[in-house]
Amino acid sequence: MMASDFVLDVNEVDFEFEVVSFSQNTPVVVDFWADWCRPCIPLTALLERLVREANGSLRLARVNSDQNPNLAIRFGVRSLPTVKVFSGGQVVAEFVGAQPEGRVREFLAQIEAPSPAALLFEKADSLVAAEQWNAAEREYREGLDTAPDSPDGLLGLAKTLLAQGKTHEGLAILSSFPASRRYNQAMTLLPLAVEMDLLRQHLAGAEEDDKQAAYWNAIRLAARGRITAALDGLLDLLRADRRDDAMRKIVLALLELLGDDNPVTRDYRKELATILF
Repeated sequence: MMASDFVLDVNEVDFEFEVVSFSQNTPVVVDFWADWCRPCIPLTALLERLVREANGSLRLARVNSDQNPNLAIRFGVRSLPTVKVFSGGQVVAEFVGAQPEGRVREFLAQIEAPSPAALLFEKADSLVAAEQWNAAEREYREGLDTAPDSPDGLLGLAKTLLAQGKTHEGLAILSSFPASRRYNQAMTLLPLAVEMDLLRQHLAGAEEDDKQAAYWNAIRLAARGRITAALDGLLDLLRADRRDDAMRKIVLALLELLGDDNPVTRDYRKELATILF
């Protein structure tokens, strides 16, 4: 990295590339400031000096909040100066207001670059968004070889297993999921994993009514990776009985399986909201 790359001004056009993408390999300290903000001036000068001292292990990206209001809104900046650290494409640390040099040094010293496992998980997440389940499974497993207790990796692997009908292992992961920031997402998936596992024991019989047949057909489609087809079937059933809470939970699990980065997820969430409310 050249010295001129250590510190730069970014805006709404290049933020995604210069900060979010760049942070996949090197942490980026983002300094939100404005011309009228007196405490911003010495803090920015301090950050520039300390980042240059870091000699390439960090990058400083300065954001003029007045000129880039959408970035300030997007990242919840309500007071200046605000400093946020991006690593692996996400905000991992932050502070608000002027700080003495000792505290800023301590803050920067705690920043870690994305681990090799985190980079593999990020790649796998992109494959999940494209519904490339088998390829994503390989990336998650490789990452978990070096970080076996990673909630990100475990959640991602569980998703890929369910989408490929490998329900027994997926259910085992979710049933013993560690307490973490991913725990709620894992619990959202758990009802789907249970039903997919029961599908192995399910035999369509003469006593099965139309609703039950349609339900199990949707679960079968989901286990074959046909998530949107399964959603279409379940939403039709919910339209007929929107009070069916168990059905709602399965729909929410399928939306979690797709993930918010999948372009169809938002449309299905809107459709679900229309049906329920």
